[in-house]
Amino acid sequence: MFNIEEFDIKLDTEFIGRSFIYCDEVESTNSLLLSSKEFSQHGTVLLAEYQTKGRGRKGREWNSNPGQNLTFSILLKDDFKGVRINTINFGAAVAVAQSIENLYQLNVEMKWPNDILIDKRKIAGILLESSSKGNVINKIVVGIGINVNQPNFPGKFDIPPTSIRKEFHQLVSREKLLSEVLNNFEVILNLAFNAPDKILNDWRSRCKMIGEKIKIVDNDKIIFGIFEDIDQDGFLILKTAGKKEKIHFGDLNLR
Repeated sequence: MFNIEEFDIKLDTEFIGRSFIYCDEVESTNSLLLSSKEFSQHGTVLLAEYQTKGRGRKGREWNSNPGQNLTFSILLKDDFKGVRINTINFGAAVAVAQSIENLYQLNVEMKWPNDILIDKRKIAGILLESSSKGNVINKIVVGIGINVNQPNFPGKFDIPPTSIRKEFHQLVSREKLLSEVLNNFEVILNLAFNAPDKILNDWRSRCKMIGEKIKIVDNDKIIFGIFEDIDQDGFLILKTAGKKEKIHFGDLNLR
């Protein structure tokens, strides 16, 4: 089981994770924080051992063995005026990457828009959701799933999964990893408000697919081109037949 005392000793933040909720089972950590009036403090972190309706991007299922991984969400309630919201999504990915690199010296890669890979295998994913009042965003929830100690992944996957245990070749402390992620995320969140380009450059440095020929699939639409870059909002710039196209959504694969 998750040792909250061990986690708390290693947590070095001002507000992220200072309100911490641990659950054996919920439908979805993102959905609960988005809808809850009880858990409403800025920086609240909700960790669940199992999600009955855990999901990734486009509503896809996110399955995770209870007691082996980290599936959690972070609630942000702030004045987001002038903030590039997608930068927070990229910042969360950078925080996870930095934490894995710092603790386990593994080579982490980014896959647009929200996947985190080791040796082309998926080790983590990010799902950012928000709610608004009128035209103003009043709440953002950053959902993070990390494969930590799961030894195997039966089934078929578009991107083969892996875990830190499989790559690091030993069991690792979920408590230490979670505190490291939250420590890094608080620092990066400040950059999202004050130096967003630093986050995007950190993300770019870990994305090995920039400059490669790729295929973008969005429902029934398929586009081929070269992954030229991401713009200041984190959208993909695709070069096709002498022109450039901005891609907001889609699944990316090498051609």
